[in-house]
Amino acid sequence: MDSELSIIESVVAFGVPTLLAITLHEAAHAYAANMLGDTTAKDLGRMSLNPIKHIDPIGTIALPLMLKLAGSSFLFGWAKPVPVDQRRFQNPRRDMMWVALAGPLMNLFLAMVSARLFVTVNSLPPEFQKAAFETFKNGLIINILLAVLNMLPIPPLDGGKVLIGLLPPGPAMRLAQVEKYGMLPLLVLMVALPMLGNAIGVSLNPVGWVVVNIADAIVQLIARLSGL
Repeated sequence: MDSELSIIESVVAFGVPTLLAITLHEAAHAYAANMLGDTTAKDLGRMSLNPIKHIDPIGTIALPLMLKLAGSSFLFGWAKPVPVDQRRFQNPRRDMMWVALAGPLMNLFLAMVSARLFVTVNSLPPEFQKAAFETFKNGLIINILLAVLNMLPIPPLDGGKVLIGLLPPGPAMRLAQVEKYGMLPLLVLMVALPMLGNAIGVSLNPVGWVVVNIADAIVQLIARLSGL
């Protein structure tokens, strides 16, 4: 497996697990909401395994590409959020937490599947082994990064929605106000702050440091549990 991948193989090895991670993450939100009584996503066609339904032109394509071309050590982006109407839930605070958790839990599941698929690599024809190895490796890493990033306790990320459900009503309402700013706080923390740090020669990427280090620990744990 020492041969270099072709451009097409590299695109497939990165693109397939990325699309699966994003698509199944968002679909999990939609399926969870539907199971708990909110059919909004289903009615709008978002309870789908079609990646096109979940791609955000800026967050899924433009921003990661810009960061990649800029030589960023940490890629960041987002998919089109699944619409949820909490008023349709029997217990809005509790049920919204489960809907939020569904996406990261799906990514953890996909990461474990990717880890288990490593054992099949040596049974494949030699010409496919390198591409398969890279695909499964990317599947493991991408899904863990996506799960950890989304569980940061910052609205509108899933972790922020979980924290809103856990906090008393007063603090929960104040934290929920952050969601009106959309992805702007995260863009400041994960893009603008590191760029400022690079300009002045100081490391200013606390979110990237936290995400990468936690993700690395989880990847190592899954690898050990999978016998890799």
